[in-house]
Amino acid sequence: MSTISWTGVMPATLTQFNADLSIDHGLMAEHGRWLVENGCTAIIPHGSLGEGATLSFEEKRALQKTYVDALPDTPVIPGIAALSTRDAVDLAKAAKDNGCRGLMVLPPYLYASDWREMKTHMVSVISATDLPCIVYNNPVAYKTDFTPAQLKELADELPNAAAVKESSTDARRIAGIRELCGNRLALGVGVDDCALEGAAMGAKFWITGVGGAFPRHNVKLWDLATSGRIEEAMPIYQWMLPMLRMDTVVKFVQLIKLQQTIASGGKFGNNRVRPPRLELTGAELAEATAVIERAISTDPLA
Repeated sequence: MSTISWTGVMPATLTQFNADLSIDHGLMAEHGRWLVENGCTAIIPHGSLGEGATLSFEEKRALQKTYVDALPDTPVIPGIAALSTRDAVDLAKAAKDNGCRGLMVLPPYLYASDWREMKTHMVSVISATDLPCIVYNNPVAYKTDFTPAQLKELADELPNAAAVKESSTDARRIAGIRELCGNRLALGVGVDDCALEGAAMGAKFWITGVGGAFPRHNVKLWDLATSGRIEEAMPIYQWMLPMLRMDTVVKFVQLIKLQQTIASGGKFGNNRVRPPRLELTGAELAEATAVIERAISTDPLA
């Protein structure tokens, strides 16, 4: 089984598109290398932020290969989600064949049911390969809540259930998982504006959305937070919070694409999204732009 050091900042990456809305693989590879150069420890492609629901199976495979080829020394850990268990299993197997070193396993799109069905789905996908897997708990988005007791069930039965991305927005959850699971599962934060709270409770890695635009700041914040220097981390956290909060709203993809476009001066992206999403316009665009530009003008690490 592939080994991954479950520490540090692991950006969930946006999927950047050409004018015809095909994937811009050259840009994705260049941006991935830049993230690693700025201290990120893994790359998480085609998750929710990466518009995974609008990408075909072949597009996901191609994107995995782009990252694996561009980043031979960095774990690529793709988001594994589909409408059916069979499709998710096929995607997991394809990711291993592509050289990905881990998987981030989500509950199925659309269908949210009881624990019996969700456990069967997760067991099927996680056991489809021997790659170490992150169990992604995001009840806000997916309407399925993996409780600490349920996570323990998965950890007890599946040797390669290695970590959890905790995105319930409940600050009590990481402590609850530690209480039941001890050190069996590596703990990660998946909600950007709960990052410092998660680190204080013992999370070791941060799967961030905003990190694609501001990796240096995320890495500095996380290094301080996970070394117990919470008060030193607070000025960076408070500076970032208006942007981190953009990770938890309906149009988070559009907003974080805007962040990455503005922060890089257009070098690492544009605002194109695949329908049904549409680009921000009017007052919504102006307000978000003002928040981002104000942050850039007051950068505490400048």
